[in-house]
Amino acid sequence: MGSFGEDLRTERLSRGVALEEITAVTKISQRHLVALEQDRFRLLPGGILSKGIVRGYVGALGLDARDWTERFLSAYVASGLMNDDDRGWTTFASNVGKARIEQREAAEIRLRWAGVVLLALLMTAAGFFSVRYFGVRAGWWSTLLPMHAVTANAHAMIAHVISRFYH
Repeated sequence: MGSFGEDLRTERLSRGVALEEITAVTKISQRHLVALEQDRFRLLPGGILSKGIVRGYVGALGLDARDWTERFLSAYVASGLMNDDDRGWTTFASNVGKARIEQREAAEIRLRWAGVVLLALLMTAAGFFSVRYFGVRAGWWSTLLPMHAVTANAHAMIAHVISRFYH
């Protein structure tokens, strides 16, 4: 296993992809791609932009972006060129990525629970109307709840609610 840049170049050549093709797809300057393949990290823009260049490059080749980005960061740190500002950017980018994943997972969980509640309400309504339908057809529904009592209670409740709003 060679250096990061050598391994990257080997992967590109084994897939038969020219640097011009990667530049056309990613809009990344060819000089940055060459600098990456030659482990000349000083020529890269630095900070989070360097990680973006690596992700674009390996994405154009169809490689695992996470694995290659971690390899790049290890090689970058080992080169001794990473300063505190670069470390701050990489930490920031990592935290933003984690926060986005956590937000997405929380939204998915809320959506699942909303689906469960909706399904439970639908099942309850379907059960009620099924029992009511068969009760009306069999003739025992009217003995279960006398309609005049239900209507009177509903009317009283509505009148009470309306009187609260207007007084």
